[in-house]
Amino acid sequence: TFWGKGVSQGHSDAIRRVEGVQDGKQYTVPIEAAMEAVRRGEQPELTTRQKHLRECYVVAKEGADRAKIEHDIKTMPNYFDEYDTVVHFISQEELDRDHAGIPHGGFVMRSGVTGAEGEHKHLIEYSLKLDSNPEFTTNVLVAFARAVARFAAEKSYGCKTVFDVPPAYLSPLSGEEIRAHLL
Repeated sequence: TFWGKGVSQGHSDAIRRVEGVQDGKQYTVPIEAAMEAVRRGEQPELTTRQKHLRECYVVAKEGADRAKIEHDIKTMPNYFDEYDTVVHFISQEELDRDHAGIPHGGFVMRSGVTGAEGEHKHLIEYSLKLDSNPEFTTNVLVAFARAVARFAAEKSYGCKTVFDVPPAYLSPLSGEEIRAHLL
């Protein structure tokens, strides 16, 4: 799975908590060479650093030590220390003008081989491009809440994972409407 390019709300919040930072946004950027290796069917074993780059746009408070801010961001455990991270210092006006949205996206790829000698390579790839990550996530949560209500109506209780939920349960449409309009 390759995320981005898009805004990571959690990582953006983390950089805003660094001493001397007034505001900031962080983008997760997939490493194109790694994606191409998967697309070629190479099945590489990739580290976190080999899959994604972290790009930060930071507004420093007046008089703040920019070198320390950059160091604190790049070495932050569980957020940036396992990635190549680029820190750009910009003005609040630039951040507000050029980085106001919360887009995101990503790619999920699975490759494999078949044939007696493994001679046939296969790749399935799904992609996602969102103008508003929070808005999309909200809609996913609403869809799964709808599924929970349908399970409850059937008196089907207990823990469920996304793999246990029939896709039709996520839709506000009836089974008949789904078959008529989506097949």
